[in-house]
Amino acid sequence: MFRLGFRPPYDWKGILEFLAPRAIPGVELVEGGCYRRSILLNDQEGYFEVSLDKSRLALSVRIQFGDSRALFSIIERIRRMFDLSADWQTIAARLRKDLALARRIEASPGLRVPGCWDGFELAVRAILGQQVTVKGASTLAGRLVRALGRPFAAAHGLTHLFPRPDVLAEAKLTGVGLTDARAETIRGLARAVCEGRINFEGIVDLDEFLGRLCEIAGIGKWTAQYVAMRALGEPDALPTGDLGLAHALELKSAREIEERSQAWRPWRAYAAMYLWNVVGRSRVHGKKLVVSANKKASVEKGVSREQMRVAV
Repeated sequence: MFRLGFRPPYDWKGILEFLAPRAIPGVELVEGGCYRRSILLNDQEGYFEVSLDKSRLALSVRIQFGDSRALFSIIERIRRMFDLSADWQTIAARLRKDLALARRIEASPGLRVPGCWDGFELAVRAILGQQVTVKGASTLAGRLVRALGRPFAAAHGLTHLFPRPDVLAEAKLTGVGLTDARAETIRGLARAVCEGRINFEGIVDLDEFLGRLCEIAGIGKWTAQYVAMRALGEPDALPTGDLGLAHALELKSAREIEERSQAWRPWRAYAAMYLWNVVGRSRVHGKKLVVSANKKASVEKGVSREQMRVAV
């Protein structure tokens, strides 16, 4: 077991509330205050699970992986995935200047930006979430994994590994419920990764990377910013066309969100988490999220269909 420290406060409940509905069936599982997932690294498989150690201001991590030499790399990925190096006090000091965020920060101190285990997986999951609900995207992801993922024999509810880029590059995906266009977007992303045109590791020029990502048909600014936020750990990333943000701020267009967000820089990703988190918790408490008026306003302002949805 490993214990990975963080600077308090740390909103573990908020992290799990964000990850749970987005967990890929068979690959990820959130239950009993614990996050668990299968992993593939250097063509070797394993899994890890993470829970909160309240007494030590740390996350408790259990890893099952055959090659002990990979443990350092796995731990570093987990640290990034759960945003353990964030200086929350500095971030909060900036965001509290916006009264809408100040109320949310007071209610849920220590919320982080959840990262991901693998950038390609996160990008595919984001594409699956275009123009569908969070639940719908998770259902599609589960079908994709069952059809094309490598079976995984570990216990604890994990049954598969997420499909690799070379598997998805030429796969027939309409059978899992995807439209032809959405299937081609995933294949296009997978081919770009296989050919080395897209690499989620060691990115030096963020704008150049996002530009190449948006060259893939079906990937627009929303998806690129979401990938930057969660796969690349970019603290200032912000999908300004998101309906959840518009609803939480009572704004009507991406332009208004962009203008409002200038005061949050360079921590706009954390602002998005606070705004999304409140929308998500409102659903849990039975409040209906009404987006039709905002959707109409977004169309009138020229926001693309790819951008018009609540966070995936």
